[in-house]
Amino acid sequence: MQKKPFTISIADDQLKDLDRRLRHTRWPDSMPDMDWEDGTDLTFLRRLTEYWRTEFDWRAQEARLNAFPQFVAELDGVGIHFIHQRGTGPDPYPLVITHGWPGTGFDMEQLIPLLADPGSHGGDPADAFDVVVPSLPGYGFSQRPTRPGFGLERVSELWTQLMTGLGYERFGTQSSDWGAAVSMWLASRFPERVSGLHVNFIPGFYRPPLGDGQPPLSAEEKAFHETAAAWFDAEGAYHRLQSTKPQTPAYALTDSPAGLAAWIVEKMRGWSDCAGDVERAFTMDAILTNISIYWFTGTIGSSMRFYRENRLRPNRFEPGARVLPPMGVALFPQDTMPPRSWVHRVFDVTRWTTMPRGGHLGAMEAPEPLAEEIREFFRPLRGGHVS
Repeated sequence: MQKKPFTISIADDQLKDLDRRLRHTRWPDSMPDMDWEDGTDLTFLRRLTEYWRTEFDWRAQEARLNAFPQFVAELDGVGIHFIHQRGTGPDPYPLVITHGWPGTGFDMEQLIPLLADPGSHGGDPADAFDVVVPSLPGYGFSQRPTRPGFGLERVSELWTQLMTGLGYERFGTQSSDWGAAVSMWLASRFPERVSGLHVNFIPGFYRPPLGDGQPPLSAEEKAFHETAAAWFDAEGAYHRLQSTKPQTPAYALTDSPAGLAAWIVEKMRGWSDCAGDVERAFTMDAILTNISIYWFTGTIGSSMRFYRENRLRPNRFEPGARVLPPMGVALFPQDTMPPRSWVHRVFDVTRWTTMPRGGHLGAMEAPEPLAEEIREFFRPLRGGHVS
């Protein structure tokens, strides 16, 4: 595998274009006193975009992100961007961390140093990881696929190639959102390579075998299905659109930075443990760094297309299927998560932890407790890796 060093470098012309577009935003009307009830609040979005135009310093964020060792490798004809932070400790454990939507890989910014260098953050150097954080195809600084088929299963193959190319024969995985689904594919297809998988989200489309010969749904599992269905009915419109017609919203969101900000910040607010105030979970700079990466790379359309790829090729488990690598699950209180029995129908769940705080973007909201949970899960598995 050939890899090349990568440095983020957004052209001045792109910064000027963003400023021009923000200054000439054409705003819609809004019903009075609706706040966030029918979508992104107009007053907040005006404040966010004004901050983006007049106070947000992309160059400072760019310099900070460039402190991470970054590379690009061509895998199956697609240039994949990744961070590769070597661990500081006696025997760092290889760990590939996969982000989800609307992330880019840089949402792991606070988590990476806690895992790679625990000794500098109040932990034990023996818990150090070699941390690999790839950006999904069509996300952030990874190349946008020019042909269909780059869904979750294909990504699991790419990540196996990537870890092999980096010299890791066995490795652990950690993830949330789409990343959790990628990790499920990795563990089910390449159990000889994956020594353990840790997730802080169980994708809603995960379905174990049900019906004849399978245990009936428990009361707890039935209650989860009702809760999940109610959530999807109220909040799932974005998912239905992105998994069926992603090209249509891509025109608007690629052309309008205000529209893009509205699309993403609504999810950052709604999915975080912030009691309705998104700034309790994220700073304005953190929100806009994430949105800016989508804007400057023009990847909102290709990121949404990932939903359609999953719809066309979902991960389905046959009766009797068992995924062998041990699995750890961290449950953040703001996420809708199934009971342990639902996951254990297919996976060997060896650790199940309720986290003290946080939501769907746990790596950004609560990196310290998540890092400690990851260390705890992988500690007994460290003897099984070869690098």
